[in-house]
Amino acid sequence: MSFRQTIGTTVWAFRDLVDLMAKATPLRSGDQLAGIAARSAEESVAARMALADLPLKTFLAQPLIPYEADEVTRLILDSHQATAFAPISSLTVGEFREFLLAETTTADVLAALAPGITPEMAAAVSKIMKLQDLILVSSRCRVTTRFRNTIGLAGTLAVRLQPNHPTDDLAGISASILDGLMYGAGDATIGINPSTDNLGQLTDIHRLVDDLIQRFEIPTQSCVLGHVTSTLKLMERDVPVDLVFQSIAGTEAANAGFGINLGILKEAHEAGLALKRGTIGQNLMYFETGQGSALSANAHHGVDQQTLEARAYGVARAFDPLLVNSVVGFIGPEYLFDGKQITRAGLEDHFCGKLLGCPHGVDICYTNHAEADQDDLDGLLTLLAAAGVTFIMGVPGGDDVMLSYQSTSFHDALYVRELFGLSRAPEFEAWLQKMAVTGPDWALLPRVAQHRLMG
Repeated sequence: MSFRQTIGTTVWAFRDLVDLMAKATPLRSGDQLAGIAARSAEESVAARMALADLPLKTFLAQPLIPYEADEVTRLILDSHQATAFAPISSLTVGEFREFLLAETTTADVLAALAPGITPEMAAAVSKIMKLQDLILVSSRCRVTTRFRNTIGLAGTLAVRLQPNHPTDDLAGISASILDGLMYGAGDATIGINPSTDNLGQLTDIHRLVDDLIQRFEIPTQSCVLGHVTSTLKLMERDVPVDLVFQSIAGTEAANAGFGINLGILKEAHEAGLALKRGTIGQNLMYFETGQGSALSANAHHGVDQQTLEARAYGVARAFDPLLVNSVVGFIGPEYLFDGKQITRAGLEDHFCGKLLGCPHGVDICYTNHAEADQDDLDGLLTLLAAAGVTFIMGVPGGDDVMLSYQSTSFHDALYVRELFGLSRAPEFEAWLQKMAVTGPDWALLPRVAQHRLMG
């Protein structure tokens, strides 16, 4: 099915829904690299006008990637809830935007709608929204998850304490963890990217963090971001695994490039549940995503990178995760060229994830060869905090010495907490106050607690 849009005397033609979605996407280098981006601003405007008139139900009748060719498509369509979709089933994409922005569309309304919204619908409406639209609607979405603390409550912002070390040195990791805890970071998770997938090193890191959490009764959860198949082996060996991590993408072929499929994720999810390590809940999966991953694996099927990113959230929500993290800007300028594109992508990702019912955070970051700097990170951090982002990264100094990229620091989290009056996860905040790290107003106290953690 082709689409046409007339502007003045010019008729713009789009060969199919895949082409229309790509041309309607705000400019980004990844779509240009794939040869699917709009060739001019005029063509992009025409595509958005045509997309705004498209009925939402079209996405159920015309999958962008064929049902029989892709297990992610099958998951999305087979899990779609018609009852939840019913209130918006007669709307066009443009009317859906107006519905989302209406004052009567509350957090409860959005939560009820989530199972009826497909990733393609979320991506489509995001393409015709301004940044302020994305922020406003996202700020209304509330997705709450639990393992050893409660993530996503109104008025809170969680932080993943990311104490990476280039050689997985346990003393170096420990020093960074201590630093982060003293700044009140770590309620989302204490999550380490290992430098290798060696099972011995993974075991040592798991035991290190688990011992710390258990010894000081910290109401948080650990995660060592090894491959999911390695984590399965660790669980078989009775290694103390809290969260099960995996990078995911929006197509079956891209996930195959990660060495996974939906069956492996299901097996890992069930194995994690069997451990029963959560104290107040069993949301135990941690997924990371990023615009451009499918293109980099030559597994994009001609679909634009932002829509494929939203499809990854369709995968994530099927496994009731504790955390979903868009690592925006990490793949590089080939996919998000500069600060402007990174900012737009970060707000789109957060909006789509929250709209689909994911506990969505953002790693606000860039690689050193991108046209971006600290001002871009500060701006996106502030916008995402206004949008109610679930969690961000806490990296010592904002400079990850293992992954070699720039992210947000412990200090950055303090900035947005003070600016917007945001607390931490309540159980974690109570522990910080017990340890005299923070006071009743959530602010840091003098470091009188440091000797307790070092003892």
